[in-house]
Amino acid sequence: MGSRPGQALPAMRRWRMAATWLCACLALTLPPCAHSAAPKRAKALAVLKASPEARLIEIYRLVGASQARKALIQAEALTRDVPNFQLAQLVYGDLLLAQHGQLSALQMAPPELPASSAMQWGQLRQEAALRLAALTERPPQGAIPRQFVDLPPTTRHAIAVDASRSRLYVFENTAQGMKLLADHYVSLGRLGVDKKEQGDQRTPLGVYFITSRLGGTQLKDFYGPGALTLNYPNEYDRRRGKTGGGIWLHGVPPQNFARSPQSTDGCVVLANDDLAPLLRDMPLRRTPVVIAPQLEWLTPAQAEQERSVARKLVEQWHQARSRGDTKKLLEFYSAQFSSGSADFEQWSRALGQEMVKTRAHESELKDLSILSWRDASEVLIVTFGEVLKGQRSGPVKRQYWGKESGQWKIFFEGVIG
Repeated sequence: MGSRPGQALPAMRRWRMAATWLCACLALTLPPCAHSAAPKRAKALAVLKASPEARLIEIYRLVGASQARKALIQAEALTRDVPNFQLAQLVYGDLLLAQHGQLSALQMAPPELPASSAMQWGQLRQEAALRLAALTERPPQGAIPRQFVDLPPTTRHAIAVDASRSRLYVFENTAQGMKLLADHYVSLGRLGVDKKEQGDQRTPLGVYFITSRLGGTQLKDFYGPGALTLNYPNEYDRRRGKTGGGIWLHGVPPQNFARSPQSTDGCVVLANDDLAPLLRDMPLRRTPVVIAPQLEWLTPAQAEQERSVARKLVEQWHQARSRGDTKKLLEFYSAQFSSGSADFEQWSRALGQEMVKTRAHESELKDLSILSWRDASEVLIVTFGEVLKGQRSGPVKRQYWGKESGQWKIFFEGVIG
């Protein structure tokens, strides 16, 4: 695929024919703002910066604007700079072929292609469409995903994955609020999302945390420069009988730039250059990773409203605990509560004994984090450090709250650090 002008290989002719249809279809379906130098497109490209993806999108824009010569020059440069970017190679081959004829806007893969190549052609076309969508389907300015209810200053970053767009968003938690730092194309499970059992080749949906960092020397080349492991299955997953494990954010082999949109066994896979800053900057145990079928974005005012309600709920629980009011405190817990091997009855007895010991000690919640999840049920994931008055540190705990008959109840609580 990396041949230069004047060096076209006969063996690549069928792929170049496929590329003709690919680039034609995409050029004809580009949204209006991608056909002009509109401010929205310019702003989006500025966000994407000069990444290989941004360069590829600019090539599509030039094709759509009938500037084939400029597109060819930029495509040649991109394939030279990033020779393992397969989609860029395909478009470059298309533009070489276009020098000798006009583009045809057929919607199907060329019949000359063998079945395996036709499938790969379709996957590349899907990848191209998803990358192009990143240009126009930008998150609203200042908005954040609904799941990020309340994050403390000690949580420096947060990650959200929109499965419908094969897109991963990286947020920085600043003194002025959550800011979108970067976003990247990702590959997900071969059979889609909503993992339920071991080996189903689906990516899980839910709220997770990065638990460990694996360096490239610990892994095969298949995983790229490293991996960030997630705590799938979480307590909500276990409550619903979900099984499996080994869900990571990881990279690709050195000979690849990216993978097709649905090509993993359930992991979230990024280009190696996109993964590198995550491996470097994401703290363990505190960094949340949301994987949603489609992200719902809230304005700052909407987010503040949900934050206020959630904080009030946690504060009511904390006040009952600080007062040593065991009866009131137990009202916050579900009859289906569990903590490790302890069920509700065992937990309530242990809680009563603990309250007797700490009745005279008020506690403070530090680094409070509240995340939410909504599917068939509503869940809050609450993490905090509990420090008794007069002490400097205490255990880090995590609670899972769920709605039962319209009332929030804690169905899991445990120490995580």
